[in-house]
Amino acid sequence: MDVLINLGHGFLQVLQPGNLVVLFIGLVLGMLVAVLPGLTLVMGVVLALPFTYSMGLLPAIILLTAMYVSGTYGGAFTAILFRIPGEPIDVPLLWDGYAMARKGMPAKALGWTLFAALGGGLIAATVMVLLSEPVAKFALSFSSPEYFAIILFGLSSVVSLGGGSITNAFISLLLGLFIATVGVDSIYGAERFAFGVPFLQDGIEYLLVMVGAYGLGEVFTRLEKGFASQGPTAETDGRIRTELPTLAEIGQVKTTFLRSSIIGILVGIVPGAGATVASFVAYGAEGQYGKRRKELGSGIAEGIVAPQTAATSSVGGALIPLLTMGIPGSGATAIILGAFLLHGVQPGPQVFVTSGPLVYAIFASLFASIIGMCIMGFFAIKLLVKVLDLPEAVVSAFVVLFCFIGAFAARNNLSDLYVITGFGILGYLFEKFRFPIAPMVLGTILGPLAESSFMTMMVSYSNDWTVLIGRPISAVLMVMAVVALVYPIHRQLRERTARKTP
Repeated sequence: MDVLINLGHGFLQVLQPGNLVVLFIGLVLGMLVAVLPGLTLVMGVVLALPFTYSMGLLPAIILLTAMYVSGTYGGAFTAILFRIPGEPIDVPLLWDGYAMARKGMPAKALGWTLFAALGGGLIAATVMVLLSEPVAKFALSFSSPEYFAIILFGLSSVVSLGGGSITNAFISLLLGLFIATVGVDSIYGAERFAFGVPFLQDGIEYLLVMVGAYGLGEVFTRLEKGFASQGPTAETDGRIRTELPTLAEIGQVKTTFLRSSIIGILVGIVPGAGATVASFVAYGAEGQYGKRRKELGSGIAEGIVAPQTAATSSVGGALIPLLTMGIPGSGATAIILGAFLLHGVQPGPQVFVTSGPLVYAIFASLFASIIGMCIMGFFAIKLLVKVLDLPEAVVSAFVVLFCFIGAFAARNNLSDLYVITGFGILGYLFEKFRFPIAPMVLGTILGPLAESSFMTMMVSYSNDWTVLIGRPISAVLMVMAVVALVYPIHRQLRERTARKTP
């Protein structure tokens, strides 16, 4: 009962006019940052941090939290409508979301995204309020072996992303991991595969790989086939409607929804994992255990619900260790931690005693952000679906424009435009020769995280890799990763044998 009373007082603070204005600004900025390729969610929160210096602590946290929440959802628009993931979070979402849009159901795809974001976010916020302290204590036992094991589990989902060819999937993944090694080693400072070229010494940004392979690659593929005179998904009988899923349809994906919510919360709690890892792991789990796993990638609801639910629910999970232990659960919460410290407040177990009303106001702001984000998204869908009424060539021209703007905005480096063009050609070749793009992008995004965790583990444990199976939590995660790799291979071999048997 005390929790509900404290939460009610928190809502009274959030609903004050000044805080509501800040909340609205944060939601709009978060969506804009997520939609524009090249401006990452963390980058957007970083850019907003200086504007919070003159604010009070609560408005500052409300602004940054609202940006964080809406940033996990806004990129769904470009991912589904244009096949341009505004964030790494949105890469798994577009595999089925874009396919559903190409079938003539863009509003339905965005409706599923809105449902997943609302449901996953509210569940995570509720868990954050009720279980924050005990769950955070459990996460405190995680160290570098556990970080590496959970990222390896995320990489093991590559088997379910291969589109039928496990060999091609592994080749694509290894290429992505190789791309991730280009530049200067973050642990020892050694130069790798830069060949003396200055811009390669800074590494290849995963945004260039992601936006180039998906965005430009799709344009090149359409250019080869010839553009249609009208948008491929313009079948709206003259009206633009928001197609939210019915209760019966929601009932069909309830297992996916619950599983992905749990994955998002747990991955969010792990410091440093964040929404990207949650999104990939949830989609990989759906590919392994979902009822319609063989149809993933063809435009089914489960492929949209799984990554979006996990991504949004990871926000609540990431805030749990931040507020209760002072440990940021993601890059964005690390910036929010900076806002706390700038205003003289140290998050941790004592914050509930010293600043209890503030904590519950932050809890309330998360609920308000999730609801406000979905209200904005509900009306934005109608406007964004209209873009698909444009001729395909015009839409593709805007896609190219957004890709180059995003590539240049990432580092203000003209050389990145050549890099993104190169990956656009590579994405086109991958599509042409039936190599999946997803594992390459997965390796590029998660590769540096895996390397950093592994090297930290080896330094901390005197090069003893057996610590991975010597610690209970990391051992369980390693077993799950092995099962995730071996089981699909075994299943595929068994199916081939069954087909050969007369």
